[in-house]
Amino acid sequence: MRILHVFRTPVGGLFRHVMDLARGQSERGHDVGIICDATTGGARADAALASLEASLSLSVRRVAMGRLPGVGDLATIRTVARHVRHLRPDVVHGHGAKGGLFARLAASRKPGGPARVYTPHGGSFHYGPAHPAHHLYMAVERYLARRTDLFIFESGFVREEFHRYLGPSGQLEKVVHNGLTEAEFAPLSRPSPAFDLLFIGELRTLKGIDILLDAIALLRASGQPVPRLLIVGAGPDEAAFRAQIVKLGLSDTVTMRPPSPIRHVLPEARAMVVPSRAESLPYVILEAAAAGQPLIATRVGGIPEIFGPAASRLVAPADVPALAAAITQTLGDANRALADAEALRDYVHASFSVSLMVDGILLGYDEIRAR
Repeated sequence: MRILHVFRTPVGGLFRHVMDLARGQSERGHDVGIICDATTGGARADAALASLEASLSLSVRRVAMGRLPGVGDLATIRTVARHVRHLRPDVVHGHGAKGGLFARLAASRKPGGPARVYTPHGGSFHYGPAHPAHHLYMAVERYLARRTDLFIFESGFVREEFHRYLGPSGQLEKVVHNGLTEAEFAPLSRPSPAFDLLFIGELRTLKGIDILLDAIALLRASGQPVPRLLIVGAGPDEAAFRAQIVKLGLSDTVTMRPPSPIRHVLPEARAMVVPSRAESLPYVILEAAAAGQPLIATRVGGIPEIFGPAASRLVAPADVPALAAAITQTLGDANRALADAEALRDYVHASFSVSLMVDGILLGYDEIRAR
């Protein structure tokens, strides 16, 4: 097959997903290409795409793609459409809200045109009915659903959200979980960690970092041991979190660092915390689980699907006392935390692999092309 992947920003879990998928499809003998934003990602994205491009027979094309809806989207759609006509792919696969928009509007609906595939990565569905943008985003998703041949959801949660707001699509739908490479299950060396807790990810209120800081402040106020927290990442709400740290008097126990590969920083902490208010199927949890890292996480999005039989250990989102209690329990019983982490590692190893992900998506392509 000739396969073209379209997405906006080359950062984060979505970028990781497309990179793994494109590489796996190319290794299976397919002709694969990528088109994504030229204005984001920085040097790390440039280097990652350059390393992948040599194995992609349909190459990598970068064009300007705006994050928010705007008139510039029209020019981007025309550019993507020209690229599609030039490459003549069998499949155009859009990822995320903006990638899905560009892919499905750029692909011809005429007989003989490419199969139009869409993978939501949670973005449009993170905004509930109370959010001003919700109805606009759902109207766009409803219109684009009529231009979609195959929906591939990365979690059962996102499919349920899709059905909740839009109803069944009437098209072929598949749930194919994200996966990890075998190398990511290699054990980590664990010297004496300098920190008790680690948060790694984008610094946004959606990620619940404010709840985590409040939980640590609650532990201090109640006279319990105050965990040392390392926050690794960058994002639009970084200044607000720094101000909160000062306001809560936590400057002596919280350290903030710029983004770093997760396996570089996991050994520095006894446990990792994912206090998110909303998620899809976060790679950060898969990667930490594969490394055997003790985890404290909230019961949101597809996280219960990752935890499987251990989902009862998850914490309600935005619940400061519950998160504080989970931190105390995890740090207070190191042997139990490590045993739970090893059991979760075994479950993730059996259920979430790149090979399973690539094969599942290719089977979806085959089925829709046969139709």
